[in-house]
Amino acid sequence: MYFYHRYNGGKPQDYEGLHKSAEKGLPVVAINTTAGTSAEITINYVITDEERKVKMVMVDKNSLALISVNDPELMLSKPKGLTAATGMDALTHAVEALVTPGAYNVTKKLSIGAIELIKEYLPRAVANGQDIEAREAMVNAIFLGGMSFNNAGLGYVHSMAHQLGAVYNLPHGVCCAMLLPVVERENAKRVPEAFRNVAKALGLHVEGKTDQECAAYAITEIEKLSETVGIPKKLTELGIQEKDFDFDYLSKNALIDACAPGNPFMPTLEETIALYKELF
Repeated sequence: MYFYHRYNGGKPQDYEGLHKSAEKGLPVVAINTTAGTSAEITINYVITDEERKVKMVMVDKNSLALISVNDPELMLSKPKGLTAATGMDALTHAVEALVTPGAYNVTKKLSIGAIELIKEYLPRAVANGQDIEAREAMVNAIFLGGMSFNNAGLGYVHSMAHQLGAVYNLPHGVCCAMLLPVVERENAKRVPEAFRNVAKALGLHVEGKTDQECAAYAITEIEKLSETVGIPKKLTELGIQEKDFDFDYLSKNALIDACAPGNPFMPTLEETIALYKELF
């Protein structure tokens, strides 16, 4: 955050939300070491406030890096778990950016391209970290997905995942992967037509299929991919018990997360609690 404070002053909490800085900071050269966040090319960044146990989401045009570097050779040594988690985060970016009402022709094509690459190459990158072709494809995927959600927005998967990561110190990509089918099932009830492109990118011949069939296929394929790369299915596998889970606190924070407005619908507090309960 120094590059902000140099010109804008204050503390990190002052920049939570949308476009809070007045001036550009010092030039930043962003060199990515994982294929997941797209932080190197987006106006979004996240800082954990450990006192409040909240992931502060900052969306700020002044946070763009001057130069971005994505070199797949820097990712060859990354372990399977990190590769899987960051890859599923990238998939979540692409799917949410495709389903959000903010999507338009250009961002849709970017998201579709990202999903196609992740579907084919993420399992290979997880299975063999030295597979340079798979690593480079994942680099291309995060670049496409990052450009997409940078313009179209995200959704409630990220809103809920931010809370899990902040309170229970869980990997963000794992949280996204677990929540993605849960939240998208609810989105599919409202905007099933938005899932035709998701299903097509994941390998379905959509001609003659209903929107509901496309949505069901897309969500099933997401679950299969998550299982293939080794993502846990339940929070209990990560040592979190339902009796100790603070449903109310997490759900209230999810509702005010900066990513929430990008979802096709805004869940109620009760609906958010029910979504979290599905993780058990």
